[in-house]
Amino acid sequence: MKEIKQEIKTKSEEEIKPSQKNIGQKPKEVNEIKPEIKTKSEDKQISSDKNIEKKKEKIKEVKNQRNEIVVRGLSLKISTKQSIAICNMIRNRSIPKAMQMLEEVLVYRRVVKMNNREVGHKKGKGVMAGRYPQNAVKEFIRLVKQLEANANNHGFEIPKAVIWCKADQASRPYRGGGTRFKRTHVTLKLIKRPKKK
Repeated sequence: MKEIKQEIKTKSEEEIKPSQKNIGQKPKEVNEIKPEIKTKSEDKQISSDKNIEKKKEKIKEVKNQRNEIVVRGLSLKISTKQSIAICNMIRNRSIPKAMQMLEEVLVYRRVVKMNNREVGHKKGKGVMAGRYPQNAVKEFIRLVKQLEANANNHGFEIPKAVIWCKADQASRPYRGGGTRFKRTHVTLKLIKRPKKK
């Protein structure tokens, strides 16, 4: 029995004790595996970067395909009659020109023409009658700014575009005495400037 126990001890000691030749050396398998793992992770990063670039290119292409930018103001608390007159004033104008005209109306330097309406006479070239609708102009300035922001977001060429707009009467809720509130739907579009023939 003693002999068998001694043989088992010697075998276990030989397995546990490393050989003198291998002392200070790392196993070859570990050194070979590490660079393979690095290359796989690098390949994944490169492939993911390429996929992200492709997606960005596709998004840019889709944004550039837009032919028009639209902004809608629904049930605004402004007069439909005044909104139609303002639409006629800024239609087929560029955004900077339209903003300038609307700001001049706020400061009483430009009249909104209402020649077909029964309103008071105002001074100005080609003006028979007109007004300075403050509330309606403020709403239009807000919508034009929103239109410009949407155009910038979608990469639309603002200098080569003009405004198309229309105003419609919205459903008017009742108020006391059987009268109704003023409500108007306004639609603004930024479209490419038509080519002159």
